[in-house]
Amino acid sequence: ESRAASASNKEINIQWYIPSVAKPSNDTETKVLLLYAYNTSPVKISNIKIFSSTSVFSGHLWIPLARIISLRKKLSDLREQVEILMQGSKSSVPTSFLEQSETLKISPSNKPKMSDAKVHLDEKTKEIAKRCLSEVKALLTVPALSSPLTEIPFDITFQSITNLEDMFDLANGCTITEGSLFNWIISLLH
Repeated sequence: ESRAASASNKEINIQWYIPSVAKPSNDTETKVLLLYAYNTSPVKISNIKIFSSTSVFSGHLWIPLARIISLRKKLSDLREQVEILMQGSKSSVPTSFLEQSETLKISPSNKPKMSDAKVHLDEKTKEIAKRCLSEVKALLTVPALSSPLTEIPFDITFQSITNLEDMFDLANGCTITEGSLFNWIISLLH
């Protein structure tokens, strides 16, 4: 029971391994190992010795370190641009911390968080997003089969872009729960 694990939602867990010596010998480029595990339906594992599921998957990918660092910078820039667009679209923004905390106290709890609200992108930001997401797709799929995206494959929210940026954080990794970003990433790894 102490080793039990459960996932009440669909989720993917991302971890990175940066090997010091263990590196594919035929490659001169520094690569890191992306480790992932995801479930496509809720899971409760109470005994790891007899667990068998058709909804739990795991795998790994060797990815060039330089491309991850470059992509993370681009995703960080995209997140900042999305944040700027969100700030511009708010009609009434509390200016002081006190006003903000009072607003939070009186707002209903079933109201969606601002970070979950879909952001309407301008043309420049759409193009930046398509380039970043095309690069993510190229890293997670067979490069020969990867073509640039013509459409954004999931709802762009501040949270989805933050999750995507966190996914390529080599120091921490991340967990992404069900939603359009989750579905897109799973489609790339499947």
